[in-house]
Amino acid sequence: MGRSPFPGMDPYLEGEMWQEFHTRLANAISEQLLPRLRPKYVALLEKRFVTDQPWLGIADPGATRGIYPDVSVVRRLKETATVKYAPAITPPAAEVISGYTEDVPLTTIEIRDVADRRLVTVIEILSPVNKRGDGAREYHERRSRLLQTQTHLLEIDLLRGGLRLPVIGELPPAAYYVYLSRFTQRPRAQVWAIGLRDRLPVLPIPLLPPDPDVLLDLQAAVQACFELVGYETLLEYDQPVPPPPLSEEDAAWVKAQLEAFFAEQRAAGVSVG
Repeated sequence: MGRSPFPGMDPYLEGEMWQEFHTRLANAISEQLLPRLRPKYVALLEKRFVTDQPWLGIADPGATRGIYPDVSVVRRLKETATVKYAPAITPPAAEVISGYTEDVPLTTIEIRDVADRRLVTVIEILSPVNKRGDGAREYHERRSRLLQTQTHLLEIDLLRGGLRLPVIGELPPAAYYVYLSRFTQRPRAQVWAIGLRDRLPVLPIPLLPPDPDVLLDLQAAVQACFELVGYETLLEYDQPVPPPPLSEEDAAWVKAQLEAFFAEQRAAGVSVG
């Protein structure tokens, strides 16, 4: 059975596997909620695309990207009788990537009432594209529009890196955050601050008044992704945790977790990556 070496969020997912995990987690959340919402509500998946510019300075310098610019080819001029002067091209000092964009797919969970198809609650799982550059601006505009409607908004930020959501007030220090804005309580919102070593919380999912909240076990949703995919066989646990860097204390804790996990797997005769 697939499982993470960590009791809460796996910090190694904040790397090249994130996009795949993002989609899996959205689906796992929807699958967990659907039986709890019936027959009055339904949890649907909505996919949209956001244009990202990961080459900007806030991008990780060594990250693998999906789209690269075409390579230009320069051909020397062939000397003929009509060409009197063909100066040699001065060699360039370096060859760099001057900029490119990629369309990043994002999956959102929409809870709607079955009778009228009314949008009741939006669950957003933040991605790196939501937390930098033009993607952050696009997300904040989308967020602002939602906050002006009678739609609840739950935002799940399981990324240590990137910009945090703008709020009035100081957030408790944490690795991860979940924000819940009920349309019945705006502009106030609830915030869950989650440490690197913490189990992910059980969250209330609001519906239309007077219907009670349904519960989302976020840790169980992440675990369902590991059970289905087996991320522990794909993640590069022999490498440092993806940026941003951990404190010395947290880095030592991560190392201890991995050592204990690998020892347990070896004892059980299981091979992991």
